[in-house]
Amino acid sequence: MIDRLNLPDFELKLAEQGGKKVVWDPIRKLWVAFTPEEYVRQAFVSFLSNCKGYPVSHIANERKILLNGMTRRCDSVVYDKAGKPVMIMEYKASSVALTQKVFNQIARYNLVLKVDYLTVSNGLTHYCVKMDYEHGTYHFLKDVPSYQDL
Repeated sequence: MIDRLNLPDFELKLAEQGGKKVVWDPIRKLWVAFTPEEYVRQAFVSFLSNCKGYPVSHIANERKILLNGMTRRCDSVVYDKAGKPVMIMEYKASSVALTQKVFNQIARYNLVLKVDYLTVSNGLTHYCVKMDYEHGTYHFLKDVPSYQDL
């Protein structure tokens, strides 16, 4: 059973490989394990693309970064037209609360990428903040901005 999310309906391409459920990721162009977190990722990327005008060609899933000498992966990163990262997204399964620990995780990733927007979602609740580097703060936004407003 697939949980109902607080995101628009979208089409999932599901299959089975080696007895495990997989989903087609149109960003990575490959089949990946269908986990609760992956379901949220696919729903959120569909929302960004279909409702907010984000070109799928400007989104990277599982983007590797080097943080304190260790490889980490950002769940999704959005790039502007010049190829500069502008938003990091962190997804959790719908059963996982969006706690300070989740925000700390995405903030650590931002030490490397230094983007303008950080977004976290568990498919039910979504938070987006705009960084204010000049004042060393951030501001919660009412909604995820459209791509043209980044």
